[in-house]
Amino acid sequence: MSLKGKRIGFGLTGSHCTYDAVFPEIEKLVQEGAEVVPIVTFTVKNTDTRFGKGENWVQRIEKLTGNTVIDSIVKAEPLGPKYPLDCMVIAPLTGVSMSKFANAINDSPVLMAAKATLRNLKPVVLGISTNDALGLNGVNLMRLMATKNIYFIPYGQDDPINKPNSMVARMTLLIDTVKAALEGRQLQPVLIERYKDGE
Repeated sequence: MSLKGKRIGFGLTGSHCTYDAVFPEIEKLVQEGAEVVPIVTFTVKNTDTRFGKGENWVQRIEKLTGNTVIDSIVKAEPLGPKYPLDCMVIAPLTGVSMSKFANAINDSPVLMAAKATLRNLKPVVLGISTNDALGLNGVNLMRLMATKNIYFIPYGQDDPINKPNSMVARMTLLIDTVKAALEGRQLQPVLIERYKDGE
C-alpha cells in the first residue's frame, strides 16, 4: 500500500526516552509521501528532561513534517468531521495516556485527535511504552486491543528481569502497522520478543 497523499496524525505523549526511536519513523512516513500532522500533549510541549527540552522536540517534529504542531484540545477538535485524518498514530503511548484513552478521557490534544479519528471510523495505531502494561494498566491495554479500529505496533517486554511489567513497541514496525491498519488488519504477530538475554 502506498502512503502517498495520506493524512496521518502523529501524536507524541510523554515517554521522552522513546523519542529517538520514533523520530526516524516519522521521517519514513514523510519520505513515503504522507502528510504528517504532528500533535503533542501538554507534557511533551512543556517538560524538559535529560532527553531534551520540550520546545526542542516540538521544533524538531515541525521541521520534520513541515507542519505546525497541534498543541491544544481546541486545535485538535477539527480533526473530526472538518479536517479528517486517514490514520492517527500515537507513538510513544504512555501508560497514563493509554489508561485515559481506554476509559474515554480525552483531556489532551493527542487523545482528542484519536477520539475524533475513531468517530470517523478511521484507524488509530498505538505504539506503547509503559512500565505498567502487565500491571494495573493491563486491563486498559486489553480493552484497547479489543476495540474496533485500534491497532498496535507489535510490542513485548523490554526488561523482564528489572521491569517485569514493562512493555514497549518495536517502533521500526510502525509503517508496516500503519499500512496494515489502513487495510483493516492488525500486523501479526502483535506480541513479540523485545528482550534478548545479555543485551
